[in-house]
Amino acid sequence: MNKIDHKNLLLLGITLFSMFFGAGNLIFPPFLGFEAGTKTLPAFIGFVITAVVFPVLGVVAAARVGGIDKLCEKIHPLFGRIFTLIIYICIGPLLAIPRTAGTSYAMFGFVTERAGDGAIFGLSVQLVLSIGFSALFFLAAGLLARNPEKLKDVLGKRMTPVLLFLIAAMFVASLLHPELTSGAPTERYANGALAAGFVDGYQTMDTLAAMVFGIVIALNIRALGVTDNKLVAATTIRAGFIAGTVLALIYGILAFMGADSRSVVDSAENGTEILSALCGVFFGRLGPIVLAAIFFLACFNVCVGLLASCAEYFSENFRALSFDRWLVVFTVWSFLISIIGLDAIISFSSPILSLIYPVALVIIALNLIPLRAVQTKAVFRIVVAATFLYSIVSLLA
Repeated sequence: MNKIDHKNLLLLGITLFSMFFGAGNLIFPPFLGFEAGTKTLPAFIGFVITAVVFPVLGVVAAARVGGIDKLCEKIHPLFGRIFTLIIYICIGPLLAIPRTAGTSYAMFGFVTERAGDGAIFGLSVQLVLSIGFSALFFLAAGLLARNPEKLKDVLGKRMTPVLLFLIAAMFVASLLHPELTSGAPTERYANGALAAGFVDGYQTMDTLAAMVFGIVIALNIRALGVTDNKLVAATTIRAGFIAGTVLALIYGILAFMGADSRSVVDSAENGTEILSALCGVFFGRLGPIVLAAIFFLACFNVCVGLLASCAEYFSENFRALSFDRWLVVFTVWSFLISIIGLDAIISFSSPILSLIYPVALVIIALNLIPLRAVQTKAVFRIVVAATFLYSIVSLLA
């Protein structure tokens, strides 16, 4: 096969979207809208820059040069290996993968709360349920991730269409409730909504994910019979633009639903509380079930994609273990980290993301600037070093 037909290209784009759209993608846009209120539009624009535009550019840059490690070559080969390793660990077993199980479990509170606060073998019933859920979640995800070249058939054809249908139903329901109103922005957004939204986009980790997901999309493209490396890269880029378009659309739906939730929610700590309240208004007793299904499908898709991407990368670069054994390592480790709890994972991830996310952004931007004067080792090193120092200062401020 010399090229991908439109049907398969759309399927690849939807598959890539499903790998992007997980826990943070559901949690942060509605909370941004809730906090930004009447300033949601500029906040959303800032959010889209870091949560959509740069992820798409990351897919483009990585596909053009041949991988994430090649993006860092002009800085230093050792830096490239270390930075790539940090990204894979953060986007994988340390932060993003465990967060998928934690978020999914949190949305089944309407079921787990019925178990009460008793104890089993000296352990809290809620802890036992959480551990059991995570164990089954990661077992199923690990089994599906064993065949990364077939993810387009599992995620793209079957699971993601159901996810998009449920989100569309939630959006249509919001349109049928004209009494929803937005409120005044909080201080953080009132004094700089676009900048606040820009930083909020870090939490989705999508730019980091964009730098690693290409390896799995390329496997799916090759599974369709494409062997030419240039065509694989071009197809990956086109799939990236499709994924970005769908991401922006869904983010917009979630953000503006959050903005219009002030008449339903007085205060909220995160996006899950906002969406829970809205679905209760929209669907009544079915609300918790609909929302739990949305969160589960989104988080499960991302978990499968991340497990496959990490195992593929490590099996190619650290060959002491095979793909299957690395997959087991990451699945078990992510399960153990997930037991810590969702709030702990999010609070732990924020400072790490604040350090590495800006560096990832400038590396992508530098690789895409078509000026010979920019494409030098000196420029890359100076800009990356300055960005890293800025990240440290901003974190300590």
